[in-house]
Amino acid sequence: MSDAEGGRPDHGCLFDVASEQHGYFTVDQARACGFSWRTMLYHTKRGRFLHVRRGLYRLRAYPASPREEVAAAWLAVGKHDSAVSHETALDLLDLSDVTPSSIHLSVPRARRGLNPPPGVTIHTLRRRLQPDEVTIVDGIRVTAAPRTIVDAAEAGTGPEQIEMAVAQALRLGLATPEELRAQASTRRPRVEHLIAQAITRARHAAESASTGIPA
Repeated sequence: MSDAEGGRPDHGCLFDVASEQHGYFTVDQARACGFSWRTMLYHTKRGRFLHVRRGLYRLRAYPASPREEVAAAWLAVGKHDSAVSHETALDLLDLSDVTPSSIHLSVPRARRGLNPPPGVTIHTLRRRLQPDEVTIVDGIRVTAAPRTIVDAAEAGTGPEQIEMAVAQALRLGLATPEELRAQASTRRPRVEHLIAQAITRARHAAESASTGIPA
């Protein structure tokens, strides 16, 4: 179908965008690929596009993935200024075996009045995330391991999960003790103590594993 507003829509462009986002795309991304509102409505009625929620669509034929619900929530809230965080980020980073009760997203304070999509918990940041506090997992913007662990600790994730996350992050090279301490130093004393204790226990466990002597 040709688009009278600007020539023929570029389906290849849209597929490339959606492929990086688990099959999802926003209205703005579709427009950037040459799709007008009229053309999008046409493809939605024909079944090529699925309307997920306001401003968010999915290619019907795109294969399902285990993380597509997280991707959809992140895109719905805003891919450029939000990030998957807290227990959801622990899960995506494979740092613990916690099962999040909702999808956790962090946004700047300027968006504190945001109405979250169903099943999403919004955390408001006092300051914007710095470049070293963010990473990309399967095309999704996620808080980096040190920030994720400390955020989860402050929000009340169980100490055993925090200890597991610290040990895993150190083992995988996703965080250093210095990075974890730096993040924890800006939080409550309870959090700082928990992180310090987790680092110590992780080190003892690693030393025991290398020497064969129980900790």
